[in-house]
Amino acid sequence: MRDHRTISIADQIFDQLQDEILSGKYKKGEILSEVKLSEELGVSRTPVREAVRRLEQDHILHETSKGIVVVGISNEDMLDMYDIRIQLEGQAAARAAENITDEQLAELHEIVDLQKFYIDKPDDYNGKSNSIKDLDSRFHEIFYLATGSVVYFDTLFGIHKKITKFRKASLSETGRAQKSYEEHVAIIAALEAHEPELARARTIRHIINARDSIKKKIFMETNQAEK
Repeated sequence: MRDHRTISIADQIFDQLQDEILSGKYKKGEILSEVKLSEELGVSRTPVREAVRRLEQDHILHETSKGIVVVGISNEDMLDMYDIRIQLEGQAAARAAENITDEQLAELHEIVDLQKFYIDKPDDYNGKSNSIKDLDSRFHEIFYLATGSVVYFDTLFGIHKKITKFRKASLSETGRAQKSYEEHVAIIAALEAHEPELARARTIRHIINARDSIKKKIFMETNQAEK
């Protein structure tokens, strides 16, 4: 992960804006301006302008005559990203099973222990869904790092981050959060046994289950909106 003590202000602004857009703080279709953003973030317009340009390149923002429009990530984009994850993440798991270190395995164990801790909290516990989502992000970050490949890490972690809003919505449901925890435990067991094909199979099943959970939630929300 980036260390904010050593990166530029523009990089920090880019990360913050990306996180806020992808988490849903700024809604799809909302019009922003460099002046408004610079005031909210307490910085000059120059780093904001640079961050906005980079977000445009990632197709998360789009500049129009009316201002900077939030594009975000559509349902179709999300499903495409899951298709890519299904194809790539299984191979990443196989590589991780060959390369993962004892330190990385120890951190994965710690992450799933914390996942279980928050899953068992009451549903009205403040910060429960955010904590589970953040731990899920960290699990996959360590898992991608364990491949030993910068290309795999950058590609998969970038996609994983872009579907933050969808992952949070899915993991906010106790049933899926518990199932995800169990799938993570099974993946760790395959990685710890250094069995590439088992790690591949369990990871692909995990991604398919996550995708199907989100598709079901989107279908339910669409039906409710149409009533």
